[in-house]
Amino acid sequence: MIQLLIQKFIPNWQDTHDSVVREKYGILAAAVGIISNLFLFLIKILAGLLAGSISIIADAVNNLSDAGSSIITLLAFKIASKPADPKHPYGHARIEYISGMAVSFIIVFFGLQLMGSSFQKILHPQSVSLSALTYIILVISILTKLWQGIFNRTLGKKISSEALQATAFDSLNDVCATSAVLISAVIYHFTSIPVDGWAGMLVAGFITFSGIKLVIETGNPLLGEAPDSEFIHEIGNKIMSYPGVIGMHDLQVHSYGPGRVFATVHAEVPANVDILVSHDIIDNIEREVGSQMGIHLVIHMDPIVTDNEQINHLKSQLCNIIHSIDSQLSMHDFRAVSGPSHTNLVFDVVVPPSFLLPDSELSEQISQQAKKLGNYFCIITIDHNYAYIPDDCQ
Repeated sequence: MIQLLIQKFIPNWQDTHDSVVREKYGILAAAVGIISNLFLFLIKILAGLLAGSISIIADAVNNLSDAGSSIITLLAFKIASKPADPKHPYGHARIEYISGMAVSFIIVFFGLQLMGSSFQKILHPQSVSLSALTYIILVISILTKLWQGIFNRTLGKKISSEALQATAFDSLNDVCATSAVLISAVIYHFTSIPVDGWAGMLVAGFITFSGIKLVIETGNPLLGEAPDSEFIHEIGNKIMSYPGVIGMHDLQVHSYGPGRVFATVHAEVPANVDILVSHDIIDNIEREVGSQMGIHLVIHMDPIVTDNEQINHLKSQLCNIIHSIDSQLSMHDFRAVSGPSHTNLVFDVVVPPSFLLPDSELSEQISQQAKKLGNYFCIITIDHNYAYIPDDCQ
């Protein structure tokens, strides 16, 4: 059924990288969410008022907040599809992350509100009048929310949308929340124990906790989270597969929203190869790999001396020194500049985020050990790895 809806309402539904198609996915998800959540709100608020059940009313209000969240999602996808402009040269796609966070804050707000109402119900319990209609409504709600969760997760995965993934997570949480309400209704029906307020508190706590978790998860892309390791290795493998590329380093990936990924990297080429030939290879990589992976790829070309035996030997010795300090460290852009009194060894050392030694102390340790090899003076640039650790010392 989900695939039928996609094919019916989204032309060219396979082209998920296209901004117009992404917008259609978002509109479909939002429309389904608004209609289904308003339906659930109306039937549950009626059942809750008739039964005098705070837990059912709390669950109904939660559905109303979900409808509001769907409206935010709809607006977000409309804005995200806008083209780049002078003030936003990278486009507007990050609005999806912001909308996901807005949905998360709405969930937290309603959770806290319902927690207060449930607490009052615990302090002042009242009898609850339940009927067969109440149970039918709760079962319908559970099945609807389960379908909603699967629907939004399917669409979210197809277009890699944080906003739809957050909405899917919320829908599946609602399945658990409504199940708790149903269980409390069954307990009251058979025992007359007033657990309605406690069930409402459980639902509210569950909603609040889920909202806080979503705030954290949807905030990560805005803060600038690390790119997926498989994605990074795929970029590296594709670039290194081209003849004429002997190494790469300083790969950085910046996401400005789904479909707006920018990557920069330094590709090493042999210095003894015609620069025009190497430049042509780099141009081909930028165009072909960028197109294959749906990213904007910019490559800086670094010529590397490969046919000087003395330099290669020095490089190997320095690699051993660096690895003796920490096996996670790596080196690139090595050059040896000889002078009348000493030789300058110029190179970059890449350190991972987990490396604790200060940059100055690391440079000093490498320099002191390099002096044992001869009259060498190290000029070291410390690079902090953001995405890719080169294996240049093998």
